[in-house]
Amino acid sequence: MSRLSRVTLLVPVTATLVTCGDSFKAITELPRQLSVAEGKLIEADNRFAFNLFRAVDDLEGDNNVFISPLSVAMALGMAYNGADGNTQQAMQQTLELAGMSVQEVNEAYRDLIGLLRNLDPRVEFLLANSIWYRDTWTFEQEFIDINRQYFDAEVAALDFTSPAAAPTINGWVSNATHGRIAGIVPDPVPNDIVMYLINAIYFKGDWTYQFDKSRTRGAPFDLPDGSQTTVDMMSHEADVEVGVNWSAGVHVGDLPYGGEAYSMTILLPPTATQIDSLVDQLTQENWSEWVGQIHTEEIHVSIPKFTLEYEIKLNDALTALGMGIAFSDTADFTRMYAPGEIFISEVKHKTFVDVNEEGTEAAAATSVGMAPTSMPLSFIVDRPFVFVIRERLSGTILFMGKVVDPTQG
Repeated sequence: MSRLSRVTLLVPVTATLVTCGDSFKAITELPRQLSVAEGKLIEADNRFAFNLFRAVDDLEGDNNVFISPLSVAMALGMAYNGADGNTQQAMQQTLELAGMSVQEVNEAYRDLIGLLRNLDPRVEFLLANSIWYRDTWTFEQEFIDINRQYFDAEVAALDFTSPAAAPTINGWVSNATHGRIAGIVPDPVPNDIVMYLINAIYFKGDWTYQFDKSRTRGAPFDLPDGSQTTVDMMSHEADVEVGVNWSAGVHVGDLPYGGEAYSMTILLPPTATQIDSLVDQLTQENWSEWVGQIHTEEIHVSIPKFTLEYEIKLNDALTALGMGIAFSDTADFTRMYAPGEIFISEVKHKTFVDVNEEGTEAAAATSVGMAPTSMPLSFIVDRPFVFVIRERLSGTILFMGKVVDPTQG
């Protein structure tokens, strides 16, 4: 296959810089050296990222997948501060945090959050954490303080029975993601949920070299089953400098945003039918090798214009990765709640991405819902019911009825 034919399978950019003429200067190094703990945490988060992506992909089959592993890791990282015993060990294994103390993890997250928030002035990157808990419950103050200090978490006690509870939490998520994730918790808040730990991430970056909107055309796109569909394919008129790697078995294209601190790295299998094989190869080791061999070339590339909205409950994927105990009634979160009688009820993840000629906008939110292992018995008439009016002592039935919709007279 010729170099030109390989390139046209890759990614597109325009020759128009998004910067102010000659004032453009690429960011070529971090503003400070990473600490040893940060380096370990980034490696751990990346290993977790590939593990989680493969686990989710196994559940989704041929459907689109879009996740933010950092958002999931950070939300679970807050919960990790409340875990103890076998539960802490299982979460440590799943999050790939072996060899790091809890204190090292917390300090590394604190430093990494500060680094990512201020890295590229041409890219908008927002990262926020919050904890919302039922106001009739009292959680360990040390757990709350740690997440405030190291995860910069906003913490609030709410009356979860109030109609305003879910809108308040979802409003926070919407604000943190510029409206791209409208909300993540159900309304009303379920009766058995006593805490939500939430992470939200928002990213908006213009391509360093933008696409030419006038050149976007309908073009064929191969599908795994051998068929084709038509997509809006973006391209550019002139060749531009992008990072590439023509490795055996995978082609890599690296398109920078803004000042080039952030980029979109695209991994392309040799054929559409080999996409599952490529996903199976996604490991930290292979990723490091592929990215480590990226070099700059002046080429022509093309990429589809697309928008995705994605939502998934991650309980099954995380259980497959080894932290099933955290979802069971044997979970140990005594560092969060004194009696040690709560577990993770649900890890919910929602994402959004829009890739167009100007750049990319992406958002994610992850909620970790905590519930008690045993709840006081309750009787909630929240579905169709039959009712009987009777005289109790004699047993005489006076009236009987069935209500399917209480709002209908």
